[in-house]
Amino acid sequence: MAIVLRFVDKQGYTQERFFDIGHVHETNSLTLKKEICDVLSRHNLSVENIRGQGYDGASNMHGEWNGLQALFIQECPYAYYIHCFAHQLQLTLVATSQEVIPVEQFFTYLSLLINLISSSCKRVDQLRVARAARIAELIAIDELETGRGQNQIGTLKRPGTTRWGSHFSSIYSLFIEYEDICSVLIDVINYGNTSIQRSEADRVYDFMTSFDFVLVMHMMRDILGFAQVLSQALQCKSQDILGALKLASATKDRL
Repeated sequence: MAIVLRFVDKQGYTQERFFDIGHVHETNSLTLKKEICDVLSRHNLSVENIRGQGYDGASNMHGEWNGLQALFIQECPYAYYIHCFAHQLQLTLVATSQEVIPVEQFFTYLSLLINLISSSCKRVDQLRVARAARIAELIAIDELETGRGQNQIGTLKRPGTTRWGSHFSSIYSLFIEYEDICSVLIDVINYGNTSIQRSEADRVYDFMTSFDFVLVMHMMRDILGFAQVLSQALQCKSQDILGALKLASATKDRL
């Protein structure tokens, strides 16, 4: 369990520092509380001085009666619990998108695509080679800007429900490498080691090249791109709450 302290220094600036890491045999709230208290006591820090807590939304952390935050509030009523705003935003976006059938299908096939490519070192290398060749081709005909840090050759990123901005990153990498991914899938369809691989690649390719898939890819790239700006702002160490409220309102208007 990682422990991070957030505090105000003598100059009045908010600071955030990694403090300690502890091994826990269980993840129930009582065990976690004991470990945190032990760490604090070793450094002569008092629980009574806690002025805030921040965890994710797991029941053992934010539970109203028996969660970790509730146990600390029993000892220190000023230790207000705040669920990470960026985490809440990610969960809300994922839950909302799953209610729209075409979007849910899109992410289902996106996961199948990533599994198909990432499960083989050979296919990962094929994708990198195809991407590098396309970048070189576009640079040669002056259709791609060059410069430090540009045109990086990355990998397909897997979306995760609880990882900040992971869905946007996954769609963005798909958007950038779309043509290269298609060429790798065609290679698997023609020369895959097993009939199961060839069949799965053919199924994913058909859906990936459909109008619905491409439409949702463009749409979700724009929608999650709006939310990504807000997500990055909510993760800043020094947070202007009024500025965050204005940005949240602006994001809603853009959506």
